Amino acid sequence: MDGQSWLMLIALSILWGGSFFFTEIALVDLPPLTLVLCRVAIAAVILWWVVLLRHINIPRDPRLWLGFLVMGMLNNLVPFCLIVWGQTHIASGLAAILNATTPLFTLIIAHLATSNEKLTRRKTLGVLVGFIGVVIVIGLPGDIISSIGNINTRTAPTTDIATNAAHDNTHVSSSIEAEAGADAEAGPLAALAPLAVLLAAISYGCAGVFGRRFRDTPPILTAAGQTSASSLMLIPLCFMIDAPWNLPFPGTETILAVLGIAAFSTALAYILYFQLLKRAGASNLLLVTFLIPVSAILLGVGFLGETLESRQIFGMIVIGLGLAVIDGRLLQFTRNYSSYK
Repeated sequence: MDGQSWLMLIALSILWGGSFFFTEIALVDLPPLTLVLCRVAIAAVILWWVVLLRHINIPRDPRLWLGFLVMGMLNNLVPFCLIVWGQTHIASGLAAILNATTPLFTLIIAHLATSNEKLTRRKTLGVLVGFIGVVIVIGLPGDIISSIGNINTRTAPTTDIATNAAHDNTHVSSSIEAEAGADAEAGPLAALAPLAVLLAAISYGCAGVFGRRFRDTPPILTAAGQTSASSLMLIPLCFMIDAPWNLPFPGTETILAVLGIAAFSTALAYILYFQLLKRAGASNLLLVTFLIPVSAILLGVGFLGETLESRQIFGMIVIGLGLAVIDGRLLQFTRNYSSYK
């Protein structure tokens, strides 16, 4: 890749890594579905504006619009909602690390769903290494199940606190009990949150395979169509679950975060993504997967005061190693270096 392609790649990683940052800020005032609806709806308006500026013909084939509907569900509605909900319980950096597993799931789904994109031994090794990294980040399945099942164990101490409290301290003990109960509820949800982000990665993988049928459609049109479709699907869900008309008006930081995630991390990121895809190719574009968690972690630690455990950082490195094995260039460089010596 040339210098300009590298700059575009870094910019794209910052834009997509910034989505986790903006989400963390916006969740202070907005529930998940409302936030996702604002994201895709504003992005759709911007993308359609670009479509009109480029004088791209709007298709009338109902089959294409049905494809946009499926793409909107797999690439926007499901993963965005899962990631945003997950970020109500885990740090933005951790969510970005788990989201980096998308290529692993894409390879597996492509192997199962297509006849011409089967897993090779190198790619299988990369997938296995990547999933070892996932286990390091979130723990073994048994640990997760144990965390979910421990809700009764966590709530037990509150009974003793309430029983032993003096009559004039009833209000204080009730507050402690409610706080402890909230922590107990958050425990299992916090254990499920990483799994929600992994399910989002699986949905992205399905979208990656399904989206290959749009090869003859202008990419910006596909982006506009899927964000519009996901907006239409989200409106009734948002109205039924969040009742946004009852929510207090969001603060300035939340409004700016919503505009940031919609305009920059969605609309502009799609435009940059397709330009880079045409300029540098799909194999080079895979490199952005390595950079997104880095930018998300730097933003989270630098501006949100987040911290990550050492095992989560180590797990991210292992996931990155798995992606490098899949990409193949690291192995090729190693072979060339050995031959040169």
